[in-house]
Amino acid sequence: MTNVTSTVKELPESRVRVEVQVPVEELDRKVAQTARSMGKEMKMAGFRKGKIPAEVVIQRIGREAVVDETIRSALGQWYSEAVDQARLAIVGQPEVELGELPAAGEPLEFSFEIGVRPVAKLGKYKGLKVERREPAADAEAIDAQIEEMRERMASLEAVEEAAGTGDFVVMNYVGSIDGEVFEGGEGTDQLIELGSGRLIPGFEEQLEGIKAGDERTVKLAFPDDYQAEQLAGKDAEFAVTATEIRRRVMPELNDDFANDAAGLETLAELREDLATRMLEADADKAEEEYREAVLEAVAEKAKIDLPKALVEARAAELLDRMLHQLSHQGISREMYFQISGRTEEEMLAESAEAAEKTIRHEAALVAVVEAEAIEPGDGDILSALQASAVQEETTPEKLRDRLESAGRLDDLIDELSQRQALDLIVESAVATSPS
Repeated sequence: MTNVTSTVKELPESRVRVEVQVPVEELDRKVAQTARSMGKEMKMAGFRKGKIPAEVVIQRIGREAVVDETIRSALGQWYSEAVDQARLAIVGQPEVELGELPAAGEPLEFSFEIGVRPVAKLGKYKGLKVERREPAADAEAIDAQIEEMRERMASLEAVEEAAGTGDFVVMNYVGSIDGEVFEGGEGTDQLIELGSGRLIPGFEEQLEGIKAGDERTVKLAFPDDYQAEQLAGKDAEFAVTATEIRRRVMPELNDDFANDAAGLETLAELREDLATRMLEADADKAEEEYREAVLEAVAEKAKIDLPKALVEARAAELLDRMLHQLSHQGISREMYFQISGRTEEEMLAESAEAAEKTIRHEAALVAVVEAEAIEPGDGDILSALQASAVQEETTPEKLRDRLESAGRLDDLIDELSQRQALDLIVESAVATSPS
Protein backbone atom coordinates (compact mmCIF):
# COMPACT_ATOMS: atom_id res chain seq x y z
CA MET A 1 0.00 0.00 0.00
CA THR A 2 1.35 3.41 -0.98
CA ASN A 3 1.17 6.09 1.70
CA VAL A 4 2.42 8.99 -0.43
CA THR A 5 1.49 10.80 -3.62
CA SER A 6 4.09 11.88 -6.14
CA THR A 7 4.54 13.71 -9.43
CA VAL A 8 7.48 13.23 -11.77
CA LYS A 9 9.13 15.85 -13.96
CA GLU A 10 11.67 14.74 -16.56
CA LEU A 11 14.97 16.62 -16.61
CA PRO A 12 17.89 16.59 -19.08
CA GLU A 13 20.70 14.02 -18.82
CA SER A 14 18.38 11.10 -17.93
CA ARG A 15 17.34 12.62 -14.60
CA VAL A 16 13.96 13.26 -13.00
CA ARG A 17 12.64 15.47 -10.24
CA VAL A 18 10.00 13.89 -8.03
CA GLU A 19 7.69 15.98 -5.84
CA VAL A 20 6.35 13.93 -2.92
CA GLN A 21 3.53 14.67 -0.51
CA VAL A 22 2.95 12.68 2.67
CA PRO A 23 -0.74 13.03 3.63
CA VAL A 24 -1.67 14.39 7.06
CA GLU A 25 -3.10 11.01 8.14
CA GLU A 26 0.14 9.17 7.33
CA LEU A 27 2.32 11.84 8.92
CA ASP A 28 0.21 11.91 12.11
CA ARG A 29 0.31 8.11 12.32
CA LYS A 30 4.10 8.09 12.04
CA VAL A 31 4.47 10.99 14.50
CA ALA A 32 2.36 9.13 17.07
CA GLN A 33 4.43 6.01 16.46
CA THR A 34 7.64 7.97 17.05
CA ALA A 35 6.22 9.62 20.18
CA ARG A 36 5.29 6.25 21.69
CA SER A 37 8.79 4.95 20.95
CA MET A 38 10.38 8.00 22.57
CA GLY A 39 8.03 7.71 25.53
CA LYS A 40 9.36 4.25 26.37
CA GLU A 41 12.57 5.85 27.59
CA MET A 42 10.89 8.67 29.54
CA LYS A 43 9.95 8.82 33.20
CA MET A 44 6.96 10.98 34.18
CA ALA A 45 4.98 11.21 37.36
CA GLY A 46 1.58 9.57 37.10
CA PHE A 47 2.56 7.16 34.30
CA ARG A 48 4.21 3.77 34.29
CA LYS A 49 7.43 3.55 32.31
CA GLY A 50 6.69 2.86 28.65
CA LYS A 51 2.99 3.71 29.04
CA ILE A 52 3.08 7.48 28.43
CA PRO A 53 0.47 8.45 25.76
CA ALA A 54 1.82 9.85 22.49
CA GLU A 55 0.03 13.21 22.93
CA VAL A 56 1.65 13.67 26.35
CA VAL A 57 5.10 12.91 24.90
CA ILE A 58 4.53 15.45 22.12
CA GLN A 59 3.43 18.06 24.62
CA ARG A 60 6.43 17.39 26.86
CA ILE A 61 9.14 17.23 24.16
CA GLY A 62 7.59 19.54 21.62
CA ARG A 63 5.89 18.66 18.35
CA GLU A 64 8.76 19.99 16.23
CA ALA A 65 11.30 17.65 17.85
CA VAL A 66 9.02 14.63 17.41
CA VAL A 67 8.24 15.49 13.77
CA ASP A 68 11.95 15.96 13.07
CA GLU A 69 12.75 12.52 14.50
CA THR A 70 9.82 11.04 12.55
CA ILE A 71 11.17 12.38 9.27
CA ARG A 72 14.63 11.04 10.01
CA SER A 73 13.28 7.54 10.56
CA ALA A 74 10.54 7.43 7.89
CA LEU A 75 11.98 9.45 5.00
CA GLY A 76 13.68 6.39 3.49
CA GLN A 77 10.39 4.49 3.43
CA TRP A 78 8.50 7.41 1.86
CA TYR A 79 11.25 7.84 -0.73
CA SER A 80 11.06 4.14 -1.68
CA GLU A 81 7.28 4.33 -1.94
CA ALA A 82 7.53 7.32 -4.27
CA VAL A 83 10.05 5.48 -6.48
CA ASP A 84 7.83 2.39 -6.62
CA GLN A 85 4.70 4.42 -7.28
CA ALA A 86 6.34 6.20 -10.22
CA ARG A 87 7.89 2.90 -11.49
CA LEU A 88 11.29 4.58 -11.77
CA ALA A 89 14.35 2.59 -12.81
CA ILE A 90 16.72 4.63 -10.68
CA VAL A 91 20.48 4.93 -11.09
CA GLY A 92 22.63 6.34 -8.30
CA GLN A 93 21.74 8.16 -5.10
CA PRO A 94 19.02 10.82 -4.76
CA GLU A 95 19.53 14.50 -4.00
CA VAL A 96 16.78 15.17 -1.46
CA GLU A 97 15.32 18.58 -0.67
CA LEU A 98 13.26 18.95 2.49
CA GLY A 99 11.45 22.20 3.21
CA GLU A 100 10.13 23.59 6.46
CA LEU A 101 8.62 21.18 8.97
CA PRO A 102 4.84 21.11 8.46
CA ALA A 103 2.54 22.66 11.03
CA ALA A 104 -0.12 20.54 12.72
CA GLY A 105 -2.80 19.51 10.23
CA GLU A 106 -0.56 20.07 7.19
CA PRO A 107 1.01 17.40 4.94
CA LEU A 108 4.77 16.91 4.62
CA GLU A 109 6.32 17.79 1.28
CA PHE A 110 9.76 16.95 -0.04
CA SER A 111 11.39 16.42 -3.41
CA PHE A 112 14.36 14.60 -4.86
CA GLU A 113 16.33 14.43 -8.08
CA ILE A 114 17.89 11.20 -9.30
CA GLY A 115 19.25 9.53 -12.42
CA VAL A 116 17.06 7.05 -14.26
CA ARG A 117 17.70 4.41 -16.90
CA PRO A 118 17.72 6.09 -20.33
CA VAL A 119 15.13 5.24 -22.99
CA ALA A 120 16.51 3.34 -25.97
CA LYS A 121 15.34 3.96 -29.51
CA LEU A 122 15.64 0.56 -31.14
CA GLY A 123 17.25 -0.11 -34.48
CA LYS A 124 17.06 -3.57 -36.00
CA TYR A 125 16.76 -6.14 -33.23
CA LYS A 126 15.55 -9.30 -34.96
CA GLY A 127 17.46 -11.57 -37.29
CA LEU A 128 20.87 -10.12 -36.47
CA LYS A 129 23.92 -12.10 -37.57
CA VAL A 130 26.12 -12.83 -34.56
CA GLU A 131 29.23 -14.99 -34.26
CA ARG A 132 28.93 -18.12 -32.15
CA ARG A 133 31.86 -20.37 -31.31
CA GLU A 134 31.71 -24.13 -30.98
CA PRO A 135 32.39 -25.59 -27.54
CA ALA A 136 35.75 -27.26 -27.18
CA ALA A 137 37.80 -29.39 -24.81
CA ASP A 138 41.39 -29.25 -26.04
CA ALA A 139 44.07 -31.73 -25.08
CA GLU A 140 46.05 -29.16 -23.09
CA ALA A 141 43.08 -28.42 -20.84
CA ILE A 142 42.54 -32.14 -20.25
CA ASP A 143 46.23 -32.61 -19.43
CA ALA A 144 46.09 -29.68 -16.98
CA GLN A 145 43.08 -31.16 -15.19
CA ILE A 146 44.78 -34.55 -14.94
CA GLU A 147 47.86 -32.85 -13.44
CA GLU A 148 45.64 -31.16 -10.85
CA MET A 149 44.19 -34.56 -9.95
CA ARG A 150 47.68 -36.02 -9.61
CA GLU A 151 48.71 -33.16 -7.31
CA ARG A 152 45.66 -33.71 -5.11
CA MET A 153 46.54 -37.43 -4.85
CA ALA A 154 50.25 -36.86 -4.30
CA SER A 155 51.92 -38.25 -1.17
CA LEU A 156 54.78 -36.86 0.89
CA GLU A 157 57.76 -39.22 1.26
CA ALA A 158 60.88 -38.76 3.38
CA VAL A 159 64.12 -38.16 1.43
CA GLU A 160 67.79 -37.88 2.38
CA GLU A 161 68.56 -35.09 -0.09
CA ALA A 162 68.78 -31.39 0.74
CA ALA A 163 65.49 -29.49 0.69
CA GLY A 164 64.66 -27.25 -2.26
CA THR A 165 61.71 -25.20 -3.44
CA GLY A 166 58.54 -27.32 -3.31
CA ASP A 167 59.95 -29.67 -0.67
CA PHE A 168 58.56 -29.90 2.87
CA VAL A 169 60.61 -29.45 6.00
CA VAL A 170 59.53 -30.91 9.35
CA MET A 171 61.22 -28.74 11.96
CA ASN A 172 61.51 -27.66 15.56
CA TYR A 173 62.29 -24.01 16.17
CA VAL A 174 62.83 -21.46 18.93
CA GLY A 175 62.54 -17.76 18.15
CA SER A 176 64.17 -15.02 20.16
CA ILE A 177 64.58 -11.25 20.18
CA ASP A 178 67.68 -9.82 21.86
CA GLY A 179 68.38 -13.28 23.28
CA GLU A 180 64.96 -13.64 24.90
CA VAL A 181 62.45 -16.23 23.65
CA PHE A 182 59.23 -14.41 22.75
CA GLU A 183 55.68 -15.63 23.32
CA GLY A 184 54.49 -17.91 20.50
CA GLY A 185 58.05 -18.21 19.16
CA GLU A 186 58.48 -21.95 19.77
CA GLY A 187 57.19 -24.85 17.68
CA THR A 188 57.66 -28.61 17.38
CA ASP A 189 57.20 -30.89 14.35
CA GLN A 190 56.03 -27.99 12.21
CA LEU A 191 55.57 -28.84 8.51
CA ILE A 192 56.35 -26.04 6.04
CA GLU A 193 56.60 -25.99 2.27
CA LEU A 194 59.61 -24.12 0.92
CA GLY A 195 58.55 -21.51 -1.62
CA SER A 196 54.94 -21.36 -0.43
CA GLY A 197 55.37 -17.83 0.95
CA ARG A 198 53.31 -18.64 4.04
CA LEU A 199 55.98 -17.67 6.56
CA ILE A 200 57.66 -14.36 7.36
CA PRO A 201 59.59 -13.08 4.30
CA GLY A 202 63.10 -14.54 4.30
CA PHE A 203 62.37 -17.54 6.54
CA GLU A 204 61.77 -20.16 3.86
CA GLU A 205 64.62 -18.92 1.68
CA GLN A 206 67.15 -19.44 4.50
CA LEU A 207 66.13 -23.09 4.80
CA GLU A 208 67.07 -23.91 1.21
CA GLY A 209 69.58 -26.77 1.17
CA ILE A 210 68.89 -27.97 4.72
CA LYS A 211 68.96 -31.73 5.40
CA ALA A 212 67.36 -33.92 8.06
CA GLY A 213 69.28 -33.49 11.30
CA ASP A 214 70.79 -30.12 10.31
CA GLU A 215 70.61 -27.14 12.63
CA ARG A 216 70.43 -23.63 11.23
CA THR A 217 69.98 -20.09 12.55
CA VAL A 218 67.50 -17.99 10.61
CA LYS A 219 67.86 -14.23 11.02
CA LEU A 220 65.17 -11.86 9.83
CA ALA A 221 63.04 -8.82 10.69
CA PHE A 222 59.31 -8.96 11.31
CA PRO A 223 57.37 -6.77 8.85
CA ASP A 224 56.31 -3.36 10.15
CA ASP A 225 52.65 -4.31 9.64
CA TYR A 226 52.96 -7.73 11.35
CA GLN A 227 49.70 -8.70 13.09
CA ALA A 228 51.38 -9.20 16.49
CA GLU A 229 52.14 -5.57 17.28
CA GLN A 230 54.74 -6.41 19.94
CA LEU A 231 56.85 -8.11 17.24
CA ALA A 232 56.28 -5.72 14.32
CA GLY A 233 59.49 -4.27 12.89
CA LYS A 234 61.79 -6.14 15.28
CA ASP A 235 64.87 -8.24 14.41
CA ALA A 236 64.63 -11.88 15.44
CA GLU A 237 66.62 -15.12 15.34
CA PHE A 238 65.19 -18.62 14.99
CA ALA A 239 67.16 -21.69 16.03
CA VAL A 240 65.87 -24.33 13.59
CA THR A 241 66.38 -28.09 13.66
CA ALA A 242 65.20 -30.05 10.63
CA THR A 243 63.93 -33.46 11.71
CA GLU A 244 62.81 -34.66 8.28
CA ILE A 245 62.70 -33.60 4.63
CA ARG A 246 59.67 -34.72 2.64
CA ARG A 247 59.10 -34.54 -1.09
CA ARG A 248 55.82 -34.63 -2.96
CA VAL A 249 55.56 -37.84 -5.01
CA MET A 250 53.01 -37.83 -7.80
CA PRO A 251 51.14 -41.02 -8.72
CA GLU A 252 52.13 -42.59 -12.02
CA LEU A 253 49.93 -41.76 -14.97
CA ASN A 254 48.41 -45.16 -15.74
CA ASP A 255 45.19 -47.16 -15.53
CA ASP A 256 45.58 -47.60 -11.76
CA PHE A 257 45.61 -43.82 -11.39
CA ALA A 258 42.38 -43.57 -13.44
CA ASN A 259 40.75 -46.12 -11.17
CA ASP A 260 41.89 -44.45 -7.95
CA ALA A 261 41.03 -40.93 -9.15
CA ALA A 262 37.66 -41.52 -10.79
CA GLY A 263 36.73 -45.18 -10.53
CA LEU A 264 37.36 -45.72 -14.25
CA GLU A 265 39.14 -48.73 -15.72
CA THR A 266 41.60 -47.06 -18.06
CA LEU A 267 43.44 -43.76 -18.52
CA ALA A 268 41.77 -43.43 -21.91
CA GLU A 269 38.34 -43.61 -20.24
CA LEU A 270 39.41 -40.92 -17.77
CA ARG A 271 40.49 -38.59 -20.58
CA GLU A 272 37.23 -39.26 -22.42
CA ASP A 273 35.19 -38.58 -19.27
CA LEU A 274 37.03 -35.30 -18.64
CA ALA A 275 36.55 -34.28 -22.28
CA THR A 276 32.80 -34.89 -22.03
CA ARG A 277 32.51 -32.86 -18.83
CA MET A 278 34.56 -30.02 -20.28
CA LEU A 279 32.48 -29.96 -23.44
CA GLU A 280 29.27 -29.73 -21.42
CA ALA A 281 30.65 -26.90 -19.29
CA ASP A 282 32.04 -25.05 -22.29
CA ALA A 283 28.77 -25.48 -24.18
CA ASP A 284 27.00 -23.60 -21.38
CA LYS A 285 29.71 -20.94 -21.43
CA ALA A 286 29.51 -20.58 -25.22
CA GLU A 287 25.72 -20.20 -25.00
CA GLU A 288 26.04 -17.42 -22.41
CA GLU A 289 28.66 -15.68 -24.53
CA TYR A 290 26.36 -15.89 -27.56
CA ARG A 291 23.38 -14.48 -25.68
CA GLU A 292 25.55 -11.63 -24.42
CA ALA A 293 26.84 -10.98 -27.95
CA VAL A 294 23.30 -10.87 -29.38
CA LEU A 295 22.22 -8.39 -26.72
CA GLU A 296 25.32 -6.27 -27.38
CA ALA A 297 24.49 -6.27 -31.11
CA VAL A 298 20.95 -5.03 -30.38
CA ALA A 299 22.27 -2.35 -28.03
CA GLU A 300 24.81 -1.19 -30.62
CA LYS A 301 22.07 -0.67 -33.20
CA ALA A 302 19.89 1.23 -30.72
CA LYS A 303 20.20 4.94 -30.01
CA ILE A 304 20.89 5.40 -26.30
CA ASP A 305 21.98 8.70 -24.79
CA LEU A 306 24.23 7.85 -21.88
CA PRO A 307 25.42 10.81 -19.77
CA LYS A 308 28.78 10.41 -18.06
CA ALA A 309 27.27 11.17 -14.64
CA LEU A 310 24.86 8.26 -15.07
CA VAL A 311 27.70 5.85 -15.87
CA GLU A 312 29.65 7.07 -12.85
CA ALA A 313 26.60 6.60 -10.63
CA ARG A 314 26.09 3.02 -11.83
CA ALA A 315 29.82 2.29 -11.39
CA ALA A 316 29.51 3.41 -7.77
CA GLU A 317 26.47 1.14 -7.35
CA LEU A 318 28.38 -1.88 -8.73
CA LEU A 319 31.34 -1.20 -6.45
CA ASP A 320 29.13 -0.72 -3.39
CA ARG A 321 27.27 -3.94 -4.18
CA MET A 322 30.52 -5.90 -4.37
CA LEU A 323 31.86 -4.36 -1.15
CA HIS A 324 28.57 -5.15 0.60
CA GLN A 325 28.86 -8.80 -0.42
CA LEU A 326 32.47 -8.90 0.81
CA SER A 327 31.42 -7.42 4.14
CA HIS A 328 29.41 -10.60 4.79
CA GLN A 329 32.72 -12.48 4.51
CA GLY A 330 34.34 -10.22 7.10
CA ILE A 331 36.21 -8.06 4.57
CA SER A 332 35.71 -4.36 5.24
CA ARG A 333 35.83 -1.60 2.65
CA GLU A 334 39.23 -0.40 3.89
CA MET A 335 40.60 -3.96 4.05
CA TYR A 336 39.58 -4.67 0.45
CA PHE A 337 41.30 -1.58 -0.93
CA GLN A 338 44.42 -2.47 1.05
CA ILE A 339 44.43 -6.07 -0.20
CA SER A 340 43.77 -5.10 -3.82
CA GLY A 341 46.38 -2.33 -3.76
CA ARG A 342 44.00 0.02 -5.56
CA THR A 343 42.21 3.18 -4.52
CA GLU A 344 38.46 3.70 -4.64
CA GLU A 345 38.91 6.11 -7.56
CA GLU A 346 40.87 3.47 -9.51
CA MET A 347 38.20 0.85 -8.82
CA LEU A 348 35.44 3.21 -9.96
CA ALA A 349 37.31 3.92 -13.17
CA GLU A 350 37.69 0.18 -13.80
CA SER A 351 33.96 -0.35 -13.15
CA ALA A 352 32.91 2.34 -15.64
CA GLU A 353 33.03 0.05 -18.69
CA ALA A 354 30.88 -2.61 -17.02
CA ALA A 355 28.51 0.09 -15.74
CA GLU A 356 28.02 1.54 -19.21
CA LYS A 357 27.37 -1.90 -20.68
CA THR A 358 24.77 -2.87 -18.05
CA ILE A 359 22.82 0.37 -18.55
CA ARG A 360 22.88 0.04 -22.35
CA HIS A 361 21.79 -3.60 -22.19
CA GLU A 362 18.98 -2.90 -19.71
CA ALA A 363 17.70 0.00 -21.82
CA ALA A 364 17.74 -2.14 -24.98
CA LEU A 365 15.86 -5.02 -23.31
CA VAL A 366 13.20 -2.70 -21.87
CA ALA A 367 12.70 -1.21 -25.34
CA VAL A 368 12.23 -4.72 -26.79
CA VAL A 369 9.71 -5.51 -24.04
CA GLU A 370 7.68 -2.43 -25.04
CA ALA A 371 8.05 -3.02 -28.78
CA GLU A 372 6.86 -6.61 -28.50
CA ALA A 373 4.30 -5.91 -25.74
CA ILE A 374 5.86 -8.69 -23.67
CA GLU A 375 3.90 -9.44 -20.52
CA PRO A 376 4.67 -12.56 -18.45
CA GLY A 377 1.59 -14.58 -17.58
CA ASP A 378 0.67 -15.93 -14.18
CA GLY A 379 2.10 -19.30 -15.16
CA ASP A 380 5.47 -17.69 -15.92
CA ILE A 381 5.46 -16.00 -12.52
CA LEU A 382 4.56 -19.17 -10.63
CA SER A 383 7.16 -21.16 -12.53
CA ALA A 384 9.85 -18.60 -11.66
CA LEU A 385 8.89 -18.82 -7.98
CA GLN A 386 8.82 -22.62 -7.82
CA ALA A 387 12.40 -23.13 -6.56
CA SER A 388 12.14 -20.36 -3.94
CA ALA A 389 8.77 -21.69 -2.79
CA VAL A 390 10.23 -25.16 -2.21
CA GLN A 391 13.15 -23.64 -0.28
CA GLU A 392 10.78 -21.60 1.90
CA GLU A 393 8.39 -24.55 2.31
CA THR A 394 5.41 -22.73 0.82
CA THR A 395 3.54 -22.67 -2.48
CA PRO A 396 4.37 -20.47 -5.49
CA GLU A 397 0.88 -18.94 -5.17
CA LYS A 398 1.43 -17.89 -1.56
CA LEU A 399 4.88 -16.55 -2.36
CA ARG A 400 3.45 -14.53 -5.25
CA ASP A 401 0.79 -13.07 -2.95
CA ARG A 402 3.45 -12.16 -0.41
CA LEU A 403 5.52 -10.38 -3.04
CA GLU A 404 2.45 -8.50 -4.21
CA SER A 405 1.57 -7.41 -0.67
CA ALA A 406 5.15 -6.20 -0.15
CA GLY A 407 5.08 -4.26 -3.43
CA ARG A 408 7.85 -6.42 -4.94
CA LEU A 409 5.91 -8.37 -7.55
CA ASP A 410 6.48 -5.71 -10.20
CA ASP A 411 10.24 -6.18 -9.84
CA LEU A 412 9.87 -9.88 -10.61
CA ILE A 413 7.60 -9.15 -13.57
CA ASP A 414 10.14 -6.67 -14.97
CA GLU A 415 12.91 -9.27 -14.60
CA LEU A 416 10.86 -11.96 -16.34
CA SER A 417 9.89 -9.54 -19.11
CA GLN A 418 13.51 -8.71 -19.83
CA ARG A 419 14.42 -12.40 -19.74
CA GLN A 420 11.72 -13.16 -22.30
CA ALA A 421 12.88 -10.23 -24.43
CA LEU A 422 16.40 -11.66 -24.42
CA ASP A 423 15.06 -15.10 -25.38
CA LEU A 424 13.19 -13.49 -28.28
CA ILE A 425 16.17 -11.65 -29.79
CA VAL A 426 18.44 -14.69 -29.31
CA GLU A 427 15.98 -17.07 -30.97
CA SER A 428 15.61 -14.74 -33.94
CA ALA A 429 19.35 -14.14 -34.33
CA VAL A 430 21.40 -15.95 -36.99
CA ALA A 431 24.50 -17.65 -35.60
CA THR A 432 27.62 -17.44 -37.78
CA SER A 433 31.03 -19.06 -37.48
CA PRO A 434 33.78 -16.91 -35.97
CA SER A 435 35.84 -15.16 -38.61
